[in-house]
Amino acid sequence: MAMNNTVTVFDSSGPTCVDATGDFPRESPLKLIVNGKELATLVASPHDPRFLVAGFLRLQGYVVDVSDFEMLSVCEDYGIANVRIKREVKDLPAPIITSGCGGGISFRLPGLSLTAAASTAHIDGRRFTPVEVFQLFEALHRFAERYRRHGGIHSAAVGNGDTVLLHAEDLGRHNTIDRLAGEALLRGLDLKDTMLITSGRISSEMAAKAALLGVSLVASRTSPTDLAVKICDSAGITLIGYVRGGRFNVYCHKERLCAVR
Repeated sequence: MAMNNTVTVFDSSGPTCVDATGDFPRESPLKLIVNGKELATLVASPHDPRFLVAGFLRLQGYVVDVSDFEMLSVCEDYGIANVRIKREVKDLPAPIITSGCGGGISFRLPGLSLTAAASTAHIDGRRFTPVEVFQLFEALHRFAERYRRHGGIHSAAVGNGDTVLLHAEDLGRHNTIDRLAGEALLRGLDLKDTMLITSGRISSEMAAKAALLGVSLVASRTSPTDLAVKICDSAGITLIGYVRGGRFNVYCHKERLCAVR
């Protein structure tokens, strides 16, 4: 069925029909088959699917190194990712409905064991200035090309205080973290002691994924959840919210922030 490429705009003067071509963010299902077993269907933006698949498998605990992949093939025409990894894929545990956009699903919430999460971040690691936090958000805004085009999409980035190392956009905020994790894995980038910023709410699964990646600081333009604060506090991660108008809130580990560096 052909898509209706017009939209009716209502304002004080009444309805007007305008061309809506290109105004919609794209949404595509990607069936993930691992070692011959259908593992999940990822609903996400269609660009760079290899990063999304690699990051999803990394943060779900199926791979830890790029050498764990024997094959990673994506057929975008049919929406299928066919992957072979070295470890055995056993029967799947019960899925968890997360607070992700659209009711995201995870087979586990990695890092929710606060003791395990605490071993991945180091309070004695690199420190950052408030100016560096603001600069990373400014850089993310410049990179967020899809958001500027039609809105309705999340973005995230990783920086080291001097430069942006990675950035990602996706319909789902949790997918942006998977994309960063996958690109870092495939490119051999260590994200330990970096800053992770996101346009979306920081919930428990977002905080847990950040802990697994070893980042030192997580920041958002909006709010964290109470469980996200607990995870970051235990993991030694500085958690920042409401980065707006030249100010922000720090919820735990403010000692990582310094006036100058």
